[in-house]
Amino acid sequence: MTPPDDTPTPGPEGVGAAAPAAAPAAAAAPAPGMRPALDSALEILARDLLQDRRSDRRWRIFFRLAWLGVALALLWMVTNDRNHHAAPSGPHTALVELRGEIASDSEASAELVLTGLRNAFEDAGARAVVLRINSPGGSPVQSGIINDEIRRLKALHKKKLYAVVEEVCASGAYYVAVAADEIYVDKASIVGSIGVLMDGFGFTGLMDKVGVERRLITAGSNKGMLDPFTVQDPKQRAYAQAMIDQVHQQFIRVVREGRGDRLKETPDTFSGLFWNGEQAVALGLADKLGNLDYLAREVIQAEEVIDYTPHDNVAERLAKRFGAAIGEGAMRAAAGLVRLH
Repeated sequence: MTPPDDTPTPGPEGVGAAAPAAAPAAAAAPAPGMRPALDSALEILARDLLQDRRSDRRWRIFFRLAWLGVALALLWMVTNDRNHHAAPSGPHTALVELRGEIASDSEASAELVLTGLRNAFEDAGARAVVLRINSPGGSPVQSGIINDEIRRLKALHKKKLYAVVEEVCASGAYYVAVAADEIYVDKASIVGSIGVLMDGFGFTGLMDKVGVERRLITAGSNKGMLDPFTVQDPKQRAYAQAMIDQVHQQFIRVVREGRGDRLKETPDTFSGLFWNGEQAVALGLADKLGNLDYLAREVIQAEEVIDYTPHDNVAERLAKRFGAAIGEGAMRAAAGLVRLH
């Protein structure tokens, strides 16, 4: 008998078992020429990533420094430009401008105008102060503050203040002007409008036509007073009329005190009418015809004019608006309800 052969005969299962063991090793080993290329690609990728991060870091630093520079510039503008005025010098005429609507958030606000006036009065070289006006009026409160402070500064520093009118000196602006020792105008200037107004709109008829219902809930019978979407109540109208009549009487009293015997009153003087400069002189609302150069040269006799007007700047306006965006409309409506226009 032939002894059995102990060598296993390869069969389908033996072949199948050997193949899987060899396949992963063959797949894991890259081809001889691929390894350097892979290393090079990884190196390039790492280098590019590092450069991007450095670039991003540089830009972040740049923008941070830029914003810091802007913040410092705005801070300097707010603190320096606001109170900037000419350095004390020899004898001169001190000028302060009052331009535009007189309101708390304008360049004709009491705060800004009085900053310039105080600096002008305090300068020993200023022989007199000129307030040059070109304004249609505005807030009676702001106008009254300026008027009161002008009279105080004149008494404190024993200096005269002259008002010079360019195109317009009406209503609240005239309220300010009567605090001056003398008022100079151009023959074509617009002067006067000594009156008070409270304006608004009524939309009740329109709402009825388009079928819109106004739903207003208030606590307090007069809380919705002057609401433009509600029919006007006669009692509330009478109350508002009495209030502006009282403000009008305050205005009249200030004009009489400021102009004194120079004022030639007529039935129209306090009616809200306005006049040209030539008529204003004839009525005693102004004193003489003349401009700033004439006043400095002939009256004050100090031809050098130094401007003490402070100017509200962009940075400060942005700062004011930053914290007041919410509710600004309501605040402005309340502040501007009564105006000397």
